[in-house]
Amino acid sequence: MVAELIGTFILIFFGCGAVHAAVVFGAQSGLWQVAVVWGVAIALAIYTVGSVSGAHINPAITIMLCVWDGFDRRRVGPYIAAQFAGAFLAAAVLYVIFSPKLAAVEAAKGVVRGEPGSEITASCYGEFFPNPGGLAAGEEPYDAVKHAELKKSVPHGAAFMAEVIGTALLAIMVFVCTDPSNTGAPARHLAGVFIGLTVALLISVIAPLTQACFNPARDFAPRLFSALAGWGQVALPLGSDWGWLTVYIIAPILGAIIGGGLYTKCIRPMYPIQDTTAA
Repeated sequence: MVAELIGTFILIFFGCGAVHAAVVFGAQSGLWQVAVVWGVAIALAIYTVGSVSGAHINPAITIMLCVWDGFDRRRVGPYIAAQFAGAFLAAAVLYVIFSPKLAAVEAAKGVVRGEPGSEITASCYGEFFPNPGGLAAGEEPYDAVKHAELKKSVPHGAAFMAEVIGTALLAIMVFVCTDPSNTGAPARHLAGVFIGLTVALLISVIAPLTQACFNPARDFAPRLFSALAGWGQVALPLGSDWGWLTVYIIAPILGAIIGGGLYTKCIRPMYPIQDTTAA
């Protein structure tokens, strides 16, 4: 459980840290740089705790492994709790580091934390569709009309489907890179690299739509922290908008189960049967 907490902390600290740097400092040159940081963060987390806990670092992957790969169901709850705790702690540390600049950006843009428009900084923690982080760029004040037009570009159904498909592809690649029966897989010590690259590729395609979650702990724990840190209903709109639940929690879990099933039932049976009787 401690390993899952540490691994998820590593993932969120570097990944959401890159989002902070991009949104409030303009530090990253294009989406691909942020995507690569997320990919490297996943690889580092896998290499750090993979030999201890398997480095699930994602409730959707834990549930998928329980459904399709025999992971002990008694460990699902504790694993998920540890993942959420690691993500929450990472969000808290990032807030301490970036808090002054977050406030400066809000002041420059003329938005009040917790009021409409503060999504531009809340997106450093929880995720929104479409991605509002670009509205923090430049020197012009926050434009509510521009934000309203942006929201129309990604309807709920499209966001939900993007997260399902993205997480399904991630789940397939987790199995592809770790299944001993796959003789075409990369060497075991390279699994973390290829899983990380998979996430980087997915982010480069899907992040403009949904910020590319694929991981309920990555979204909900930082989102909960930001709600407690002053963003309130903007970060966690209970009762008024359930997109955070459907798109960032239900969709990744559903996608992981679908992806795991496709691999287990359609891909794995096609692998050549290995001869285990040879000396």
